[in-house]
Amino acid sequence: MSTFFLILPYFIISSQIHVLSIEPKYSFTQSSALIADHTIANMVRLDQIPDTAIINAKNTLHIAYGHTSHGSQITTGMTDLAAFKEGKGGTEGLYNWNNGGTDGALDLHDYFMSGDLGNPDRITWCNRTREYLDNTANSDVNVVMWSWCGQASSATEAEMQLYLDLMTLLEFEYPNVIFVYMTGHTDGTGLDGNLHIRNNQIRDYCLINSKVLFDFADIESYDPDGNYFGDKNVNDYCAYYNDTVSGNWANEWQAANPGEWYSCSSAHSLPLNANMKAYAAWWLWAKLAGWDNPETTSQALTTSQDQSSTISTEIETETTSEQSTTTESPQTTTTEQSESTNAPLVLISLMGIFVLRIKRKGKILG
Repeated sequence: MSTFFLILPYFIISSQIHVLSIEPKYSFTQSSALIADHTIANMVRLDQIPDTAIINAKNTLHIAYGHTSHGSQITTGMTDLAAFKEGKGGTEGLYNWNNGGTDGALDLHDYFMSGDLGNPDRITWCNRTREYLDNTANSDVNVVMWSWCGQASSATEAEMQLYLDLMTLLEFEYPNVIFVYMTGHTDGTGLDGNLHIRNNQIRDYCLINSKVLFDFADIESYDPDGNYFGDKNVNDYCAYYNDTVSGNWANEWQAANPGEWYSCSSAHSLPLNANMKAYAAWWLWAKLAGWDNPETTSQALTTSQDQSSTISTEIETETTSEQSTTTESPQTTTTEQSESTNAPLVLISLMGIFVLRIKRKGKILG
């Protein structure tokens, strides 16, 4: 694969390029952001999602999830959820998952590549995602999710924008894959801390651009009854404090609600935190597979045969403003995609420079 980069420093080019819309070629569409946060976690806890929606998710989704220790809370919570639900009379095997989706389980490749969104740096995860998706053995994968460890806490605005830019670029390069954005875990710095500001940067981007978001920090900021601790310097252990109160919301809720939570591994935290993450994850899987969205049910992630992918960019200069559109012809198979002669251009801002990447004949040339 040939690679080149056209790097244009800001002081040479004053134009700003904004990706306004990317219309992917899978049938899953939405007019607003899809956000898995504390407001929906109780739907699985209280059995408000029908079995048919969970089964459809297992039949539809092929998920790749990259993370280190904090991110494992989602999958360790999912691991013990099945037995907990069955112990309460739930359908046997309903919430099973494994790598490969055997025996009717959800296909979720945990730790699909090493590292996380900030480890070993803030870019490698993107290249590893390409490596994984370009492997024909993973051609069925249609959902990719990466988590942070602690690096969101120290990110600058530019570094967080780099994350958002790379996610958007992957969405363009792999239009048949849904990429799930994620906020960083709470760290005790409160509403004035850098983490909260950076998480809001992610949330705002997802809301404005109709992305799919797993709001890790929001889930850690509320107990199952909806009591809010984000204004009390809550951290990833669920401990909170301010001038008048202190405690641990997970410990407190677990003590007050015996039998309503289940023991499981929860890295850096307590079982209830991983419980809530697992509930939110299954809600998200059901939604991505079309639950409560009749026009996309059963075809939520299939390739559209007649829908083109359009990239609209707005170019602003000090004296002129124009809008340009590049349209990529629809491709129906992997073979056809590799033979495409279209060359869409993507210009994104990365750490104070413009990087021009050109994709032709299925290869990233720059």
